[in-house]
Amino acid sequence: MIFPLKELVSFEGNIYEITCAANRRAYQLSMTQDKAIEDNEGKVVSLAADQVFTHQVEYLIEK
Repeated sequence: MIFPLKELVSFEGNIYEITCAANRRAYQLSMTQDKAIEDNEGKVVSLAADQVFTHQVEYLIEK
């Protein structure tokens, strides 16, 4: 899997916000040693970005 460029280009929200969400998700995946990492050839960041951009995981910004 490569980084989801199509979703990134068409994204209309706050890019900083979603980048932070993908970064946090990558950290979660690596800390839990998620089996999906192996399926993605060890590419944690691209997996996390794909999950966030395709709404497989949701995020919430607390104020």
